[in-house]
Amino acid sequence: MPMDAPLQLSNRFVDATRRALVTRGYQPRTITTYTDWLRRFLAHHRHPHPRELDHAHIRAFLRHLSSVRGLAPKTRNQAASALTFAYREILRIPTEGFVPRARTKNRVPVVLSHPEVQRVLDQLRGRKKIAAGLMYGTGARVSEVLSLRLKDLDFDLGRITIRDGKGGRARVVMLPARLQPDLEQLVRKRREQHQNDLDAGHGWAPLPDALHLKTPRAGFEPAWQFLFASRAIQTDPVTGRRGRHPLHVTALQRAVKRAVRRAGLLKPATCHTLRHSFATQMLRDGYDIRTVQKLLGHKDVRTTMIYTHVVDQVGFRVRSPLDRDPT
Repeated sequence: MPMDAPLQLSNRFVDATRRALVTRGYQPRTITTYTDWLRRFLAHHRHPHPRELDHAHIRAFLRHLSSVRGLAPKTRNQAASALTFAYREILRIPTEGFVPRARTKNRVPVVLSHPEVQRVLDQLRGRKKIAAGLMYGTGARVSEVLSLRLKDLDFDLGRITIRDGKGGRARVVMLPARLQPDLEQLVRKRREQHQNDLDAGHGWAPLPDALHLKTPRAGFEPAWQFLFASRAIQTDPVTGRRGRHPLHVTALQRAVKRAVRRAGLLKPATCHTLRHSFATQMLRDGYDIRTVQKLLGHKDVRTTMIYTHVVDQVGFRVRSPLDRDPT
């Protein structure tokens, strides 16, 4: 057998897993993460033949990850999920009860007050400020905001449709009235930019699933263009057409982190902190847990319940005995 044959088999295994993830509608970031973990797993075991893989290989790899200093239990569980998918969908090997999960700590999320959020937003400019405002104003994840297309904004009804939610679940959120003028201006600029791209022979936006096969010209239409598009023209790996992909997540994450530092905040706030702050503020304003659950796109209300603990623990609803009136 040629020396590179094991590696070729591993690459085929990874490619088959990627195709299965795409077919089942997993998000691009999840696909990248899962396939990266699968590559690390196969390299750790020196690229065995897929038919030789069993539960012992997973357990050995997870034990190895447990020994890696600084690796969070959540990250280890992410690797376990990736391998579980590959075993179940490609190797047809069930893993229920055979793959141990790391015990995660029940951490209270970092939350900013409304004035603190305003201080952070004041340190941002342009479309990155608009994107951060949408994360706090709607509770959307950073990837959901950057995946918005022009057709997802409904200014007449005052709502935004989030189509690329976690788990492929779409939902509708409010369009913050304070952001409407900036969003309308951004849409106008994007339409002008898109027309210039078309004139230059570009203007293609990557489409979800196999929509480019059903409607071959849809990717050139203004409605499908990304609201927060990249500066550079890129080639779509699926169709080979050139256009603008979404602004990269790390660009916005770095901008928000810099804004937090410039605002003088000591909290380790990130883009996701804006989502946490949205949920907490909604509960403080008296909205019920089910409403917040729907807006956040949580499948299980128990996930949303963490924010009720945040509200209680920081004293929003509990009065300190030190603050009692003197008797």
